[in-house]
Amino acid sequence: MSDAKTTTDHKAIQKWAEDRGGKPARVADTRGEGGVLRIDFGRDEEGLEILSWEDFFEIFESDKLAFLHQDKTADGETSRFNKFVDR
Repeated sequence: MSDAKTTTDHKAIQKWAEDRGGKPARVADTRGEGGVLRIDFGRDEEGLEILSWEDFFEIFESDKLAFLHQDKTADGETSRFNKFVDR
């Protein structure tokens, strides 16, 4: 596995996601808590609600999250691996 990186930089997160066709989203049934954030890559995952980047980063900051991500897989392919973790 290739090395994973962590960032809180909004522009870097948005660029990483958009470069891979991703959109900001949250798990729809977690709205009352702000929401469990996800990057939606259009895999028809039921229960995801697409958000604006502004709303996404509001939740990201209020929950004090960081973005753990991988740029390339071990074989050099573009990776979509990502996870939201506590700062």
